[in-house]
Amino acid sequence: MSPTDPHEPVDPREPVDPREPVDPHEPVDLHEPVDPREPVDRSPHVDPAAGDALAPPTPADDRALLRVAGITKSFGTNRVLDGVGFEVRRGEVVVLIGPSGSGKTTVLRSLNGLETPDAGTLSFDGGPEIDFSAKVSKADRLALRDRSAMVFQHHNLFPHRTVIQNVLEGPVYAHRVPKAEATARAEALLERVGLAEKRDAFPFELSGGQQQRVGIVRALALQPSLLLFDEPTSALDPELVGEVLLVLKELADEGWTMVIVTHELGFARQVADEVLFFDEGAIVERGTPKQLFTDPQHERTRRFVDRILRPLEE
Repeated sequence: MSPTDPHEPVDPREPVDPREPVDPHEPVDLHEPVDPREPVDRSPHVDPAAGDALAPPTPADDRALLRVAGITKSFGTNRVLDGVGFEVRRGEVVVLIGPSGSGKTTVLRSLNGLETPDAGTLSFDGGPEIDFSAKVSKADRLALRDRSAMVFQHHNLFPHRTVIQNVLEGPVYAHRVPKAEATARAEALLERVGLAEKRDAFPFELSGGQQQRVGIVRALALQPSLLLFDEPTSALDPELVGEVLLVLKELADEGWTMVIVTHELGFARQVADEVLFFDEGAIVERGTPKQLFTDPQHERTRRFVDRILRPLEE
């Protein structure tokens, strides 16, 4: 439920759906679409004037940051996750693809403590380590949210707060960061994603792409070990998709550890270290983008990729 008192602090780790209208979108320059089957140069792009505002708190290396094993989840008689397991190394980008209803979003919500699986284990390097076959405490769920931050499809900004107030909620009220320190970091992040001039704007004064970039900054301001993105461009007009994907690409280049649900296969080809294809609550196939998009081994994967890349072919 969205807060109604503009002076009352709220827990930013809880999802909010303000359902506010958005003003007409501003035009943006888009790059030409890319073929996800072609190789790409992933050399970093860094804006020297913005310093290290986008630098991740957890440096990339070969150690596993997150291990997930045997995760199951049912809603009534509907089994939405069936023995899901994978590993995410520090600085790695793992992309989840698959048809709607295949369990991808439920996986993300489980990683962030917004959903509680029925069984399986989840462990972060440095904690927490959770066995879902036992009762999960509120402290463990909050620990998951402290280690990760989630960016939702529909922005979930507080409609009665300005951009800077939205960004400061988490660091100041949840993590108890001094306001001056949190403000300096928030302003640096807004500068880095091209929104410095929108600091005091309200969400209804922003385009959908701008609102989503604020949502990304709000997650970054918490300095989580893991960033989670649930189809971050699906609610945007096509002309606004590029500006959000560009920010995600820069985060990947900077070395952030991310798990991303998306149908943008061209984007997945550019940023993913590993792609997991989900169907009916299970991981059907996994591999590099080149492997999955050019030579999938499972027929179900092949049909899905062909439908996305060649929608008019029989």
